[in-house]
Amino acid sequence: MELIYSTQSSGFDPDKRYRNPEHFDRPEAGVTGVVVVGVWPKVVEAYESVGVEVTAIEAESRRVLVVDAGENQAELEALIGKLQIESNTVRAVIDGLDAGEIEKPEAGELAIRLFHALDGIRLQMVEMAGARDDLAAENESLRNELAELKAGEGVEVEALKAKLDATGVTYRANASKESLEKLVADLPKA
Repeated sequence: MELIYSTQSSGFDPDKRYRNPEHFDRPEAGVTGVVVVGVWPKVVEAYESVGVEVTAIEAESRRVLVVDAGENQAELEALIGKLQIESNTVRAVIDGLDAGEIEKPEAGELAIRLFHALDGIRLQMVEMAGARDDLAAENESLRNELAELKAGEGVEVEALKAKLDATGVTYRANASKESLEKLVADLPKA
């Protein structure tokens, strides 16, 4: 089976199978050939690494043609250029995020806002991880303290049992510390 990786939204050949490379995560099984339209190195490398023949085709330019804009022609073309730059900077932030290294873009209002939002999330995650680690350390400390208290209580219980045994007083084998203390308190004073 041959696949075509393309971001096109129209002009599909009904006899071919298409995939959007923006959603690529791993090669599909049973593929014998791949055509990649545009620059998608992740797709190319993944299929080549499993021995599938890959053909890369340069994508057609995404130019917008404004027809009969009259006096506003230059203004519209400038706006389109700004939007293309904005789109490219947002894509750069997303690509950096995919690569695990995100850098603040130098231009592009949306890209900078996206960077700040993602950086805010990163800082919150760092803060949450610190709080988690603090709680884990506190939990471990409390466990150790509880173990020490139980060990100390066990020594006290054994001492109470020894006093009762010395005087011949009987008690339940699983008697609580409190009940043993009451029995010791009720011993005749000598």
